Amino acid sequence: LESSLLTQPWASVCFGESTFLAKVCFRDTGYILLISDLSSVWYESADAEAVGQRSKELNKRLMVHVSSFLNHLSNLMCPLLTGQPGATTAFSCHRSASGLRLHVKSELSGLPFYWDFHCCPAPLEMVFRHLVRPLIQMNLVLQCQVQELISLLLQKDAEIEDYRESGATLSRDRLRTETFQEETFQQNFMAKVRSGAS
Repeated sequence: LESSLLTQPWASVCFGESTFLAKVCFRDTGYILLISDLSSVWYESADAEAVGQRSKELNKRLMVHVSSFLNHLSNLMCPLLTGQPGATTAFSCHRSASGLRLHVKSELSGLPFYWDFHCCPAPLEMVFRHLVRPLIQMNLVLQCQVQELISLLLQKDAEIEDYRESGATLSRDRLRTETFQEETFQQNFMAKVRSGAS
């Protein structure tokens, strides 16, 4: 389950006034949920037996197979992660020193349906594997892309300057651009980032 979770994208979700990043993976054998407010990271991994036991405690009137229960839970969570939670589904969360509890209230077969995700603090290895390493890798990729784009801009400027020196002129003056200054660009970009962060 956790290896399958690695391929799932993070999604931004809101519970009341709080915003989280979350990812989840469901199978017939259970599920794994990872959720973070970027200060803490919590997770829950539950197998079919644990899901069956909790479903009996929370939904005494519902008699469905665990795989159907997991499928319904997946159908409730997936729209939430794409920003389109169902109209009849309500989510709420409660943080405590021991972890985070995500409460789901909905319907199944015309009956009230309840579920609680009991999330505990994620181990450092899991945080590194799902959050830190992908962020560092993406940062490195973006840095390489920026350097490649800067190199292309400088080459284009050199090409345009060569055309100018050969006597070429623009047919439309509005297309004229200033020569790219890497240092000025970096300073302006960092200034925007700092003002955005404040």
